[in-house]
Amino acid sequence: MIGFPVFPDHDEPGRQGHGEAATRASVESALHAAGDLDAREIIVSTLGADIVLEGFVRRHGDVERSAEIAESIVGRGHVHNRLLRR
Repeated sequence: MIGFPVFPDHDEPGRQGHGEAATRASVESALHAAGDLDAREIIVSTLGADIVLEGFVRRHGDVERSAEIAESIVGRGHVHNRLLRR
């Protein structure tokens, strides 16, 4: 598990000083810090209280691994995974 902050109330802008940009940045950082994932072609955006992952991954299992990492930050059910494997 990567040691990044979890924002259980990430849908409330300004709560504890964290808004959508901070949540998106935390997810991006976690994806790029994961030693078992190549996140160079992953785009992270927000959709209201949710995170959207778009782009491409290369290895089998990276789609699911990316979602796991994002969910560890924003919570289960708050990640829309639109990643494709090349």
